[in-house]
Amino acid sequence: MKKWQIPRFINTDKAPAYGRALALLKREGRCPSDVEHRQIKYRNNVIECDHGKLKRIIGATLGFKSMKTAYATIKGIEVMRALRKGRLSILLW
Repeated sequence: MKKWQIPRFINTDKAPAYGRALALLKREGRCPSDVEHRQIKYRNNVIECDHGKLKRIIGATLGFKSMKTAYATIKGIEVMRALRKGRLSILLW
C-alpha cells in the first residue's frame, strides 16, 4: 500500500466486535499500529447527519418536476451550507 492509502483513523459504531477485530488485525500486521480507532457517534455519521437536514428542506418543496430543477436546487442548498460551515474545499472539485 502507498502511504496515502493507509487510513489514520477508523470510525465505527460502539459495537465491541470492531475493537477486537481491529486489535487482531494490528497484532497480525495487516493494519498499521498507528491507526486510531474512533467510536464517537457524530464522527461516524457526518455525511448522513448533513443529508438529514437537506431531506427536511427538500420535503418542504413537495417534489420536483424535472431532474434539472432537482439538481440545481440541491446543488444550491449544498453550496450555501458549505459556505456557512467554511468548507470551501468541497466546492472546488
